[in-house]
Amino acid sequence: MSSAVRVLCLSVALPALLGAAPAATAADGWSVAPSGGGRPSFYAEGAPGTVLQDTVSLTNRGGEPVTVRLSGTGVPVTFAEPSVRVPARTRADIPFTVTVPAGDRAAEIVARDTDGRTRRVALQIRAAVPELSALTVEHVSVRGDGIAYEVVNRGTTTLAPKLAVRADGLFGRLLDRAPRDLSVELPPGRRVRLTEPWPDRPALDAVDVRLTVTAGGGARDTAEVSARFVPWGGAGALAGSAAGAAIGSFFVVRRHGHRTAGDGAAVEAPGAEVELTGAVK
Repeated sequence: MSSAVRVLCLSVALPALLGAAPAATAADGWSVAPSGGGRPSFYAEGAPGTVLQDTVSLTNRGGEPVTVRLSGTGVPVTFAEPSVRVPARTRADIPFTVTVPAGDRAAEIVARDTDGRTRRVALQIRAAVPELSALTVEHVSVRGDGIAYEVVNRGTTTLAPKLAVRADGLFGRLLDRAPRDLSVELPPGRRVRLTEPWPDRPALDAVDVRLTVTAGGGARDTAEVSARFVPWGGAGALAGSAAGAAIGSFFVVRRHGHRTAGDGAAVEAPGAEVELTGAVK
């Protein structure tokens, strides 16, 4: 048998053939149960994707043959013979396989005869997933008075992440926040978007921000983003003042540049007036 195929743990109370009827037996005399006896249901455990194989038994205690069709619910089940004719006072054993899904499942083996009578046996499947703690920090950005970011659980265990923040500007360290609990529980495969407050961010600076998120089991990731802070209101006023000074200089130049020699004054070069204003060099 391939290493990917393992035997199911089977459990059903199957009395001796033609003995007392088990729970899946009705008055018409046929029953369904895992082969082997002594257990009430199927139980399977393995890594996701593993193919498990075992056998289901159909017992006909009646005096007439019975035809039974087998199927599975909850997970795909493949039977060696999906439709079986069981002679009177006979037991038929039918092998089947099931592939372990990504998560735990509660399934059933269903048997139905030609008259519509149905028997069911529970099939519990547990996915044995190795514990892995892993996370990523994504989509970091500085917005308003905060630092927005996302934390994604890339592992198989629920995480309680912690955040540390560091920010360095042109003139030194701006933030150096030690790791603190984020007060969130992050299940496997889920992401959460959060914002770290930064009410006293600089008005004028170039800053490199680093976020480090950690969690139990050694999960850790770091993400960085650069931000440029410019006081646009002050910059606009400064630009307006500069523009006004330039316009004033222009008019000074034009006024003196059109003086004529007829008033007894010497004509002065515009360039000299530009130097005298102190606005344009």
